Amino acid sequence: MKFGRVLLTVLIALTLQMALARFAVGGRWVFDFVLVAVVYGGLLWGPAAGMWIGTLGGLMQDALSEDVIGVGGFAKTVVGFAVGALGLQFMVARPLARAGAVAAATVVHRLIMVGLWVIADQDWKGVAWAALLMETGLNAAAGLTAFHLTHMLPGAVRHTREGRRPPLSRRRW
Repeated sequence: MKFGRVLLTVLIALTLQMALARFAVGGRWVFDFVLVAVVYGGLLWGPAAGMWIGTLGGLMQDALSEDVIGVGGFAKTVVGFAVGALGLQFMVARPLARAGAVAAATVVHRLIMVGLWVIADQDWKGVAWAALLMETGLNAAAGLTAFHLTHMLPGAVRHTREGRRPPLSRRRW
């Protein structure tokens, strides 16, 4: 795990979250790109990276929102470690399977958040199942896009590099 990758992933996720948050129409379009980044880091780089991305991204997201600081960071840290540990145990290599992991992590994250809010506020607000379903779908689509792009990008870069070489210098063995 390289800390530069972790920091870059958190910054990209927070930038996307802040840039696209204005398109969340009346709270109906709920998405969490930081959580997608947590699952991304946990699956690609292991549980330590998932924990770091969850801690940094969750605390920064809590600081930028009006929630209790630390609740989102703790929930994302737990999810990042769990996804990273399960990613080591099971072969999750296809982008569609990774998008399923993002969907499952979204549900677990929301349930942890509701549980922590109940403990912190002593007030049961319930779970908005329609919003949870929408968030799960949007996060899974964002995760599918992210994993698909990272799966396809190295081949595209290699293909363009080979295209710039003269034909006699290409290695074909």
